[in-house]
Amino acid sequence: MPRRCSGCDVLTDIRIEPAREQDVPLILQLITALAEYERLQQEVVATEATLHDTLFGPTPRAEAVIAYVGPEAAGFAVWFHNYSTFLGRPGLYLEDLFVRPEWRTRGVGRALLAHLARVALARGCGRMEWAVLDWNSPAIEFYRRIGARPMDEWTVYRLTGEAINRLAGDGT
Repeated sequence: MPRRCSGCDVLTDIRIEPAREQDVPLILQLITALAEYERLQQEVVATEATLHDTLFGPTPRAEAVIAYVGPEAAGFAVWFHNYSTFLGRPGLYLEDLFVRPEWRTRGVGRALLAHLARVALARGCGRMEWAVLDWNSPAIEFYRRIGARPMDEWTVYRLTGEAINRLAGDGT
């Protein structure tokens, strides 16, 4: 039975563990659950093989941790390092943070972000950044409560698939 703090619903026995190679199927399940929540299931093309290669292959491109409450995986976070030329320091970019619905509002998301903040500090990162969908008001409110602020003056741009192929073949 998960332990809670006295008089609140916050869990006190949340464990954050680095993902291991044998966790790849679980990570893919969590990614799929996140995509369903974000209404983006059609966007998931990741496979266990691609996740294994990019997280645990010869040149890992990202890192992951899993939040456990007792034996149950309650959520996960995936991140990688970016770089700020203005700071002259690395940053930590949070690609995905997901907490299963039954574990939300109980401290799991905060525990994951606190873990990443400790990683960022230990690695000399000057900042942590992530994106959130405009409609995801529960996440936006949570991020504001922990002190994160939106970067309203910036617009994210993205190239994918055929657009990358066209640009790469263009030479200009």
